[in-house]
Amino acid sequence: MYKLYSMQRSGNSYKVRLALALLNAPYHAIEVDILRGESRTPDFLAKNPSGQVPLLEVGEGRFLAESNAILWYVAGGTPLAPESRIERAEALQWMFFEQHAIEPNIGAAYFWLSLVKGGRDLQTHALEDWMERGYAALQVMENHLKHHIYFAANQLTVADIALYGYTHVADRCDFDLEPFPAIRSWLRRMQETPGFVTMDWKAVEIDDPASIAAG
Repeated sequence: MYKLYSMQRSGNSYKVRLALALLNAPYHAIEVDILRGESRTPDFLAKNPSGQVPLLEVGEGRFLAESNAILWYVAGGTPLAPESRIERAEALQWMFFEQHAIEPNIGAAYFWLSLVKGGRDLQTHALEDWMERGYAALQVMENHLKHHIYFAANQLTVADIALYGYTHVADRCDFDLEPFPAIRSWLRRMQETPGFVTMDWKAVEIDDPASIAAG
């Protein structure tokens, strides 16, 4: 069974928890609070030298970092991971977009404005740039979703999960989603997906993981 080291309020960590929930895949969750330095301990750094979450233990002493890489790993062989060459490339295209346009702007704003006490005052100099670039990224997504219900392969894929992670909390860090009706419709579609869980949802630990998979 997977061991997932993640932080409950982290958008990157939530991506992996959401994918595992949609796949009904059992895992053991281990909370790592990066705000308290728990990802910088010698024990954790031995598992992931970058000191970041999420981190997935896929086998004894075998660890996989980077949220989008983890998504591809856990979704392999399922409908969440497109099989055709072009559809896989399209999904990857949007996942790269998420990492260079959404996560550094909306993700950064969410971290500093919603999670870090006094973060707004500490990052006043960066906020204007985050907002400008974040809104530009949202417009790119809006333009695509005006003509597509999902981001790749005409179905829900890991690309949607990656983009959902921070887009769904944009309104918690000063972004107004009212001008983006297609994004708001997509967010609702995501939330209506069977197996969907919210960022606050926590997996129930049980003694027999096999019973989860059977269920």
